Amino acid sequence: MKNYFDGSRLDPTDEQIYFNRRQFIRHISLASAGSILLPVPFQLQANSGPLAVPFERNDVFPAKRNGRYEGQGLKMTDRLVAATHNNFYEFLPNRGGPVWKYTENFKVQPWKIKVGGECHKPKTFDLDDIFKFEQEERVYRFRCVETWAMNVPWTGFPLNKLLKQVQPNSRARHVRFITANKPAQMPGLSQRHYQWPYHEALRLDEAMNDLTLIVTGVYGKPLLKQHGSPVRIITPWKYGYKSCKSVVRIELVRDQPSTFWGAKPYQHEYGYLSNVNPNVPHPRWSQKWDYMLVANVMPRRGPRRPTEIFNGYADQVGHLYPDEPTKPQLPLRSGQLAR
Repeated sequence: MKNYFDGSRLDPTDEQIYFNRRQFIRHISLASAGSILLPVPFQLQANSGPLAVPFERNDVFPAKRNGRYEGQGLKMTDRLVAATHNNFYEFLPNRGGPVWKYTENFKVQPWKIKVGGECHKPKTFDLDDIFKFEQEERVYRFRCVETWAMNVPWTGFPLNKLLKQVQPNSRARHVRFITANKPAQMPGLSQRHYQWPYHEALRLDEAMNDLTLIVTGVYGKPLLKQHGSPVRIITPWKYGYKSCKSVVRIELVRDQPSTFWGAKPYQHEYGYLSNVNPNVPHPRWSQKWDYMLVANVMPRRGPRRPTEIFNGYADQVGHLYPDEPTKPQLPLRSGQLAR
């Protein structure tokens, strides 16, 4: 019998393969950083479960793949594996895991993104506006700070196209992103020790880089809720927490803004730049290695592999960081400031 969970297919497996193999998959368990989650039972149905698409846009998806971005020769991460292990603290706080189980009440239509601040033409975009931008599919490597990784086909368009519409002024130096804050729909927001809503930021030159995507889809379909539906950001050379999910506001600002993980007591662990770099350890673990999420009947860690600086995208972004450490650094201590 062909194993559809070995990650060897270049294209996503059709969901009907999953739906017709109940005896093959009855439970899903996933490895989180340093721990194993208990099996999660579910029935794989087209309108429910981890592959449930929140809405249809047959005029947009699937989008044409851009052949310049093919995941650098890595095998595609299986759709189901990518859909069942995520970090999205608004739904599942304090750990990565089966975020999809907690998103049923999350409403992603209608949706608006307010873009303003230091720009000449502030504007609010609804989903119809977002889908008017020419969409394309790009296969990007994704690297979590917890050392797990994926190779994923995202659909979207460069963020610089949207920013050009609002015309940043000469005072704009940074771009701030803010996630939805809906306590009745996002159970993780009950964890009040976090500084909600989730907020992240990039330098303007990082935001304008062609690799930075506004993402609207994954695996040829609209973005799933656990991936940050209906709109998220992807910066593939940075750790995953820099890519804000379910974005409702984008602000162009003059001064470097605060970030969700840059506040005390995390400022020595998660920096403003947060580039993937094997020479810069997390204070509690090494970043010299990562492992791809793969599956063989049950999702598991793949073989350990050396981490590439900038997650393998040095040719496209290395020039932005002339002082990026190229030699091993000591772990930072509490009170120090991460890059």
